[in-house]
Amino acid sequence: MQRQVQAIKMISKEIILKIFEGFSIQRWTDLLRPFDIVEMDKAAEKTVLAYIIGKYEEHNSKFVDWLWIIYASLFDLLKKIALCDIKAPVLQMLEEKYPEEYARLNEWVLSQYKTILDEELYLKFCEYMMQKSFPDKIPEKSRLAFRIFSAANKFATIRELQMLSVVNESFRLEQINTELQTSLQPFLDLQGLQMLFTHQHSFDFLMKVEQLRFQIRWNQTPRVPKTSVLGHCFFVAVITLLLCRENPVKMCEKRIINNFFSALFHDLPEAVTRDIISPVKQATDELPNIVKKIEDEIVNKELVPLMEDFYSEEIIFYTSDEFSNRIKEPSSGTKIVSWEELNSVYNKDSFNPVDGRTVRIADHLSALIEADRSIKHGITSSHLESGINGMLSTYPCSSLINGIDVGFLFRKLIE
Repeated sequence: MQRQVQAIKMISKEIILKIFEGFSIQRWTDLLRPFDIVEMDKAAEKTVLAYIIGKYEEHNSKFVDWLWIIYASLFDLLKKIALCDIKAPVLQMLEEKYPEEYARLNEWVLSQYKTILDEELYLKFCEYMMQKSFPDKIPEKSRLAFRIFSAANKFATIRELQMLSVVNESFRLEQINTELQTSLQPFLDLQGLQMLFTHQHSFDFLMKVEQLRFQIRWNQTPRVPKTSVLGHCFFVAVITLLLCRENPVKMCEKRIINNFFSALFHDLPEAVTRDIISPVKQATDELPNIVKKIEDEIVNKELVPLMEDFYSEEIIFYTSDEFSNRIKEPSSGTKIVSWEELNSVYNKDSFNPVDGRTVRIADHLSALIEADRSIKHGITSSHLESGINGMLSTYPCSSLINGIDVGFLFRKLIE
């Protein structure tokens, strides 16, 4: 118990709430927008794109440093949150024409997080900021990951611009579009980007994922800020990463990767089923299992055909039994295991371990923060209040799950 309390203290309320600000930071505020476009959603789509592009590179027998991509997705969002009022073209000019001032700006960004990140994570953030400024200092094994993440970032921006083009006069977008298209050219050797850029196979899968940007959670109640299903998925992935960093046994690399992407894709079925609110899902005893069965059937029918064979099986593994601790053995397939077994017997890349119950904790933590923040902003309802009460009753004090005192953590976050 003592070990876990120490872990919770390291996962500070301050960093969780700081990351949550990504739902409030609007993008493209100088253009007419048909829907809210926020930094959290951009971070989510960018990371999904990095996954797709990276899987093509792996299929072509290249090594992808997935851990670099995972941490880059977090650190890039933290930087965006700190610099939310500075447009990307201004930052680019600052970097090119005033490098010393740009370096001082980066130092200021890092200073904003020094007291709310644990020491190891803060040093990783410093290293990332240095590598972004001096790409030649990126280790050889991570350089492809850097290019994949950069390409994903640019293509995600292009997709946003294409959505905006429907309601904005073309002359307002021409220069931006030209600059973005030009900036993407150096990355077109990446096969996954080629496929997406030319609207081939995986582009249709991306279109389904993008529908999660338009689905708003808690849609039966007013709430501030509004959160999309896609942004929620990324928030859950980041929280999962932070929780897993405090595991008493160091996790193997594949376990960290699986946990992050299982969280990122945990609501993928809602791209075709929509976000069914919890009270409806739980209206009868059998309905949750029936809904899950229907979701799995629809995913196999409507989503899997849009994926490439070399990553579809992995995504099915991520979205099936998504909240169970599990492994995948080549001979016997998926097997549900205990957290103790994950730490002792199966903490090896070859077993493809996943801490599904930790993903579930992060999922509920996100819902708790979404409801609590709205109430604290002055927008409340019986739905939000009952959501919080339901969450706290689900996790009473000293509820240890996967070594995490969830009851203590949840109460600490909303005190």
